[in-house]
Amino acid sequence: MTSAALPASSGFHPQRAALSILASLCVAFGVFLSGFVINEPAPYELFLVVLIGVWALFGLRLSRHIAPLIVLYVVFNIGGMFSILTMDAVKQTPMYIAVSLFLAFTAMFFAAIIEADQRRLLLIFRAYLAGAIITALLGILGYFGAIPGGEVFTRYGRAMGAFQDPNVFGPFLVLPTLYLLHGLLTGTLKAAPLRVLGLMILVLGIFLSFSRAAWGLLAITMAMLVLVMLIKERTGAFRLRILIMSMVGFVLLVAAIIIALQFDQVSELFSDRAKLVQEYDGARHGRFARHAIGFLMAMEHPLGIGPLEFGLMWGEDTHNIWLKALMDYGWLGFVSYVTLMVWTFALGFRYLLRDRPWQPYMMLALIVLFGHTIIGMVIDTDHWRHFYLLMGVVWGCFALEARWQAKPERRSGHDHAGRISRRRPGSARVVTSPGAP
Repeated sequence: MTSAALPASSGFHPQRAALSILASLCVAFGVFLSGFVINEPAPYELFLVVLIGVWALFGLRLSRHIAPLIVLYVVFNIGGMFSILTMDAVKQTPMYIAVSLFLAFTAMFFAAIIEADQRRLLLIFRAYLAGAIITALLGILGYFGAIPGGEVFTRYGRAMGAFQDPNVFGPFLVLPTLYLLHGLLTGTLKAAPLRVLGLMILVLGIFLSFSRAAWGLLAITMAMLVLVMLIKERTGAFRLRILIMSMVGFVLLVAAIIIALQFDQVSELFSDRAKLVQEYDGARHGRFARHAIGFLMAMEHPLGIGPLEFGLMWGEDTHNIWLKALMDYGWLGFVSYVTLMVWTFALGFRYLLRDRPWQPYMMLALIVLFGHTIIGMVIDTDHWRHFYLLMGVVWGCFALEARWQAKPERRSGHDHAGRISRRRPGSARVVTSPGAP
């Protein structure tokens, strides 16, 4: 039967469906590339520039539901442009702001394509997981010298995978770690062995990064995930399962760390990195002293002092995202950034427990984003690619929620794919969806 013989009311367009599948696979490949950033510009940037450009030509839609994300990120970068005007020599700062603006565009892009089709969330998370597993293995094998030339995947005796910095490599692995943990707590026993294996690889990668920020981020987000799930799930049996699985996971985690500490190179570096305050933190012009100096400088320089100038002035960068915003983007950038974060978490925690097909994805991304905001007090997350991906995922889910609320017929239990929510006997409410992790 030819396509002309199909009834006009069928609404099926093979070419459009094929293009949609191809576009979604391209998105997944782009997310996968985010785990490989040894050189800049990284393949992630080059691929996303082309992908966003092509998508814009063929109908990328930015709806009003993600308008706050768009406006506040644009204003944030305008603050950076004003900051450049205060500098005696421009240096490489236009490129720095260009990268900031591009990363902001990636957040808008991910939000828009998720709003267009919530099924892309599954592809995004799986692609992220695949990239994270591979880059974690590279970091682990490189750390133990198990592969030729493995030293390229380490720095200062710390695993960094296919990244330039262990302090970015470690936090990058946290979202897929929580994704596997969530699947372990809610999924079937059949898939549990693979999830446990993936968890062991990712957690070992985080541990061998020797990033205190990554360690803290993992601890905070795991605790938040268990807490949120205990609040959300109403059945006693499911809550008991969560508690038991969490305890087993904690015991396995401790056991893995104890085994790793049997290696001298691991135990020596761990004993040094485990100190809460390092010498370079509490020194006369250490990290914390520079924070105080920087906030005082902000009172005298409302437009900022120019991107990257603080590091040149004091020998070390700000290592604080809030101070970074003040110094590199001025008060205009700082206020817009604070507004964006407050807006994001206000909406996020409001929608967190609602029973939606995309709820698990929003929950995981929001928790990890919140954790990144906390560690932003001691580390600079300004150009972390996965931070903008998290922001895009969260705002894409906000847009899905807004669309859901705008159509009353969907409140009766139907999701975007026409599937119906139902209850299994003796269990929490389940939403059948192709996007459930």
